[in-house]
Amino acid sequence: MELFPPLMFAGLILIMLIGFPVAFSLAALGLACGVYAVSQGWFPPEFLSALPQNVFGILSNDLLLAIPFFTLMGAVLEKCGLAEDMLDSMGQLFGPVRGGLGYSVIIVGFILGAITGTVAGQVIAMAMISLPVMMRYGYHMRYATGVLAASGTITQLVPPSLVLVVLADQLGRPVGDMYKGAWGPSLLQVLIFALYTFLLARFKPHHVPGVPKEARTLQGWALWRKCLRGIVPSAVLIFAVLGSMGGLPGLNTAICTPTEAGAMGAVGAFLLAALHKRLNWPLLRGAMQGTMRITAMVVFILIGSRTFSLVFQGVEGGAWIEHQLSHLPGGQVGFLIAVNVFIFFLAFFLDFFEIAFIILPLLAPVAHKMGIDLVWFGVMLCVNMQTSFMHPPFGFALFYLRGIADSLFKSGALPRKVSSSDIYMGSIPWVLMQLLLVAVVIFFPVTVTAFLDKEEARDLDKATEMLQNLDTTGTDGPTRESDQDPAQLFDVAPAASAPASGAS
Repeated sequence: MELFPPLMFAGLILIMLIGFPVAFSLAALGLACGVYAVSQGWFPPEFLSALPQNVFGILSNDLLLAIPFFTLMGAVLEKCGLAEDMLDSMGQLFGPVRGGLGYSVIIVGFILGAITGTVAGQVIAMAMISLPVMMRYGYHMRYATGVLAASGTITQLVPPSLVLVVLADQLGRPVGDMYKGAWGPSLLQVLIFALYTFLLARFKPHHVPGVPKEARTLQGWALWRKCLRGIVPSAVLIFAVLGSMGGLPGLNTAICTPTEAGAMGAVGAFLLAALHKRLNWPLLRGAMQGTMRITAMVVFILIGSRTFSLVFQGVEGGAWIEHQLSHLPGGQVGFLIAVNVFIFFLAFFLDFFEIAFIILPLLAPVAHKMGIDLVWFGVMLCVNMQTSFMHPPFGFALFYLRGIADSLFKSGALPRKVSSSDIYMGSIPWVLMQLLLVAVVIFFPVTVTAFLDKEEARDLDKATEMLQNLDTTGTDGPTRESDQDPAQLFDVAPAASAPASGAS
């Protein structure tokens, strides 16, 4: 039996490489290993009979309802033309500056990441608008393709990201805390991208030339009004959604659950689409179909991963994983580096949903026992999983960019064909910048924890001394420490102790 967990793990890696749908591969591997384990007497058949109830219990989790709501919100906003309006206005605002089109793509990618949440739609929309303009004004092809792909993948990190919802569910942490923790790395990501563009403009200005002023069709207040018309309503919606669930720094009170906030965001997306006069049946049909596909994919992956993990835990695979990872050199830092290297290479073959549902349940207990803050751990992995869309040869963002570049060339929008080497080589600097952010988050956890609510410190020595004096005070005195309000004894606000006293 002690050899079976590593064999199951090797089988997991092998079956991923075959290319068959992951959800069904996982379920088949888990059931086959379960039947073999029962035949060997490693656990009774009744152990597998708990699988249906186990799966039903997971799928009845209300938090998972947030996934279709946030997906629907993003799908509607993706199709209502916000990307076109913001890229056009931002491009004219920053265009005359060297690297200005790059800055506009990075900023719009950050904003769209907060309102759409879909890499495919974001990369395609920005490439359709910005790639012909960048080529027309002489931008280096590798920079243009790299910045478009990287700015599209930042949507996985910027709240309210679907990845963070899934990670919060798997780690057992509030979604609001995951959102607060992700603000620091997401802003740092934008700054790193902008700094790279700035340095490129300084040392290789011919790679990112400015757009001639005569090419600007809007100026003055008309230009600023168009910028604000695209940004302000979107910002109001995002701040309302995140603020209602306590997902903004400085807010420690949530008035909505993530599911309720997602439903409110979906309604707000319909209102924004109506505001832009693009709310019609084709938009609704496409948004609902996209939501249905993503939700169904998540559910089937969750069922398959649960089938595999139940059997894996039954043959003491969790103890094997813990033994392998807890004895790595370097303590917490060594563990985090090893985990991030492992996730980085898994991302060549798996997407973020598969990694979150399959691998994270195996790693989270080890991280918790090592004293690692799980919000920090989850945000760190989210930063790492951005690269799954970027690194060659299987990055989906590169596939989307390849497809839309071919379509634009065939339609005559591009003066020449974009080669695959430009797309793949152009992605490498941006992947390295994403990995740089992973290293920053590992060695400087304050980038995540700075935005989290601080727990009130307790004077444990004082509390211990008071407890020791409880039995030594006289019983005839007018007041005794044992008669004092427990809230006063431990310097806790009375409101905090009210629920406890009511419950008793």
